Amino acid sequence: MIKTIGFPGRYIQGPEAISHLPALLAEFGVKSPVIVMDDVVRVAAGDAIVSPLREAGMVPKILKFPGECSAEAISNLALEIDSTRDDVIIGFGGGKTIDTAKGLSKAHNLRLIIIPTIASNDSPTSRLIVLYDAQHRVAGVDILTRNPDVVLVDTSIIARAPTRFFAAGLGDALSKKFEAKQCYLAGGKNFFGTQSMATARLLADRCYETILEFGLPALLHLKQHGTPDENVERAIEASVLLSGLGFESGGLSISHALTRGFTAHSGMSQFLHGELVAFGSIVQLFAENRPMSEVFSHARFCQSIDLPVTLAQLGAPNATQSEIMDMASLTIAAPYIGNIDPPADAKRIATCIKKADELGQNIRG
Repeated sequence: MIKTIGFPGRYIQGPEAISHLPALLAEFGVKSPVIVMDDVVRVAAGDAIVSPLREAGMVPKILKFPGECSAEAISNLALEIDSTRDDVIIGFGGGKTIDTAKGLSKAHNLRLIIIPTIASNDSPTSRLIVLYDAQHRVAGVDILTRNPDVVLVDTSIIARAPTRFFAAGLGDALSKKFEAKQCYLAGGKNFFGTQSMATARLLADRCYETILEFGLPALLHLKQHGTPDENVERAIEASVLLSGLGFESGGLSISHALTRGFTAHSGMSQFLHGELVAFGSIVQLFAENRPMSEVFSHARFCQSIDLPVTLAQLGAPNATQSEIMDMASLTIAAPYIGNIDPPADAKRIATCIKKADELGQNIRG
């Protein structure tokens, strides 16, 4: 049986890592880079990427990310790229900016460099492009033919971002151990269309272990100092690299399938992907019929690192049975919903959502 695992061409991480960008571009023979970023990132960290390039004699083209990663946004921005001159796309920002840069790379078949400014999810290393509609609901997923050529993670920039983003990245990463295992046990496929290799599942397991060890001290350090230390470095490596490799090559399950249902709720659609996935991971443990002690321990850890453990914390304080059933019904439309044992239909998923919410209320109470 053929199995596949994928990696970015190069992964670079550390304080002030962005200072290495000019030399990296020179190594790749880049002369006309295109940078995708939004206005907030441009004000907060734009000089950190633009100034070194200009000092190296490059004049980057700046494309403004419009705020949502949609097929329309990618098509409109693609019109601003001159494929006879521009030779690399650089995604500089959060997950949706990164995915938009991926879409532009695919549209023009250009090299792709990802430089995340927050560690809120595991999109940097993968080929996936998550598309949304105008109501911020997940509309579909597109896929690149290859992983990014370079993922450059400047931990000094990430450390200056609000800690909510950092916590969300940990939440997105925590689910991969459970999802990759369920995908494997169900005979499901990863995002390369094959079953997972043991290496991918080992990476997903190590991701969870790393966050348990370094996640909380890293979060506390960032709140106090806003600079990277070894705890922060290890936690970022888990939430960006290990998590990205674990999900793409290991596969997904209910934790991520639930984002289809959660983002369709008007209150929940405004929350970060990793926050939704973190709550989804608690739902998944109930769906797996895990021992209550294990579910409780996981949920309590989520709470300790500032992740939501109730529907109220996710903008749905008075969710009705009908609304919860709507979430569950949309969830079972996700392509990886079958990667769960025992199998789960909409009614069972709705029950698990309620159980997760009740547990969270008890923990918070």
